[in-house]
Amino acid sequence: MDVITWTGELACHLQAAHRMTRDEFAGRLGVHPQTVAGWHAKPTVIPRPDMQAALDTLYEKATTPVRLRFAQLARPPEATTAQALRVAVAVVVRRGEVLLVQRRDGGPLDWQFPAGVVKPGGDPAAVAVRETRAETGVHCAVRQPLGSRVHPQTGVEAVYMFCDHLMGEPENLDPAENADALWAPIASLTRFIPADRIYAPILTALEAHA
Repeated sequence: MDVITWTGELACHLQAAHRMTRDEFAGRLGVHPQTVAGWHAKPTVIPRPDMQAALDTLYEKATTPVRLRFAQLARPPEATTAQALRVAVAVVVRRGEVLLVQRRDGGPLDWQFPAGVVKPGGDPAAVAVRETRAETGVHCAVRQPLGSRVHPQTGVEAVYMFCDHLMGEPENLDPAENADALWAPIASLTRFIPADRIYAPILTALEAHA
């Protein structure tokens, strides 16, 4: 669990990451909207301990996309070049199919490949395997890295891993974040993800498995 000492500014960043109005954010925290207005007016204020706890709970329940947005908003300017936010993406294949998950937050990435945040010093290959198992129950092994890019929709660094299926059928094991998980025919992949959103080396690697 991340340890955060909340300030008014960080609380406002959490509100923005959830894409909530002031009233919606206050309702989720169980406080009066004027309390949230006070954080906007005084970004250096330190909320009371009970407010710190309420913010902790809301953050801990946040989906990965919300946490990514919060990390981007809360990152000090000097940290941008020191440690870019990275996610590991698993492209898992078996017999003409590729594993996909459907995100619940309705953001720009509806259907996508399983992915997880890579902490500083972490191994993207290990994260790709671990997050695939945690999200879908599918066990896989990395065959080869496919490269990385700054994702055009999320703005974070995405590191892609081409993986072989070992065992397991997809289940939605993370219902707070995902709505579904399935094997999609590689030949029909662009029905789930528009071709212009798919990293070109992925399409090249999948051609031999369609």
